[in-house]
Amino acid sequence: MSDILNAAVTALTEKLDGSFDGNLKFDIEGEGCVRIDENGVSIDDGDADCTLTADVDTFQSMMEGDLNPTAAFMTGKLKVDGDMGQAMKLGALLA
Repeated sequence: MSDILNAAVTALTEKLDGSFDGNLKFDIEGEGCVRIDENGVSIDDGDADCTLTADVDTFQSMMEGDLNPTAAFMTGKLKVDGDMGQAMKLGALLA
């Protein structure tokens, strides 16, 4: 597995501090997918209600708190496909 994906699982698990009510996945371009659901965070490309797509730098900036997820979306650095409510719920937890 990619070091980036493993770091993403660790960072998201810490930020969520428990389960997430819903399911979505991050598609990190060139690396793979990290899925978040009621069971936690895993490296998984399974179906999700919402898919967030970003490059590695954007994803890492959001995880480090240097880039607000809403700002990333508004500037086109983060793409959202599916249930926008799920994306907003996660965005509030990451901000």
